Amino acid sequence: MELKGKIVVVTGGASGIGRAMCQAFHEAGAAKIIVADLDFTGASAVAELIGGRAVKCDVGQESQMQALIAMTESHHGSIDLFCSNAGVAVGFDQRIENAAAGPDDLWHKAWQINVMAHVYAARILIPLMKSRGGGYFLNTISAAGLLSQIESAVYSTTKHAAVGFAENLAIAHKDDGIKVSILCPQAVDTQMLRDLPTGPQSVDGVLSADDVAQIVIREIRHETFLILPHSEVRDYFCKKAQDHDRWINGMVRLKRRTFIAG
Repeated sequence: MELKGKIVVVTGGASGIGRAMCQAFHEAGAAKIIVADLDFTGASAVAELIGGRAVKCDVGQESQMQALIAMTESHHGSIDLFCSNAGVAVGFDQRIENAAAGPDDLWHKAWQINVMAHVYAARILIPLMKSRGGGYFLNTISAAGLLSQIESAVYSTTKHAAVGFAENLAIAHKDDGIKVSILCPQAVDTQMLRDLPTGPQSVDGVLSADDVAQIVIREIRHETFLILPHSEVRDYFCKKAQDHDRWINGMVRLKRRTFIAG
């Protein structure tokens, strides 16, 4: 997919990967970029830089997603690319004591934003995209959705679910002309990473958000389903598939080094 002349929506567009993607889409010639975020001030700053439009939106609320999509379609034209980028990293303070210790409201928040936001976007847009012969979803997930996140069962579980949904979306609607990509970076230098208890020092290969955005542009042009900015993630994923028990034992050793020895 070429981005020149396209109408693009980016959720979580006020900062981090979302902000970088908005800027990259603009540089690639997108006709209009809708910058959606709970942080309306931040979204407005990004929109002003790129000639886009800012919208305040809680992606975990289906009614607000409906309003976002309806406004875009009625005022700016058919959405060509919907980037479901917003996400939350929660549950990290329960990483050692009990993997399932997170309270229900924490699980619910992560489920709504990390999973249901993708579902809501697809539920609303699929009929519209089918009626006009196609469209494109880019869902920002995480390498945690392919591997795991030893610090947070909440994060790992919801990201795995997001991968599963995207796979089903791609299979079910390929013949409708609807394309799907998932972005699964390992670690990106954003505020979300810096706010984690272990911080960026616990991971290798931290990339900038701008680098990730440029990789997204390239892979969308190739219509790649699995976008892996960190090449090592593919190796880890293959090793997991080849010998699951060995991979789990390796993750246990990593946990010991990171949270006990560290």
